[in-house]
Amino acid sequence: MDDSTERTDPRRRSPRIVLVGPCASGKSTLAARLQAQGLDAHVCGQEHSAIRNLWQRTAPDVLVALDVDLHTLRSRRSPAWPESLYRTQRERLAPAFAAADMVIDTASNDADAVAHSVLGWLARHRPHAG
Repeated sequence: MDDSTERTDPRRRSPRIVLVGPCASGKSTLAARLQAQGLDAHVCGQEHSAIRNLWQRTAPDVLVALDVDLHTLRSRRSPAWPESLYRTQRERLAPAFAAADMVIDTASNDADAVAHSVLGWLARHRPHAG
């Protein structure tokens, strides 16, 4: 299939969307919402891995980074969530955040707004599967 056909053929697979972010940033929620729309969305556990390019090994066509502040993370998980763990996760995520196609603050956006942002970005940029 040539490049122009691939972009217009409705049967082509969706772009592979990979989601990264600290714990409790909404990765699983967003993946489920995108998958419900028929999109190829996956969570990468980059925040748990010392392998700095783990997200690259998932071969994303689109990389979405979800951001959350420590206060919001604690309200979603536990008031005792360690700041040191949050800082470690931010450090592990730095290369992925720098390479992300879009970064969304999930502390100031609810799950519907986050999904809407990603779907809007996809509609405007029309990335195709690799």
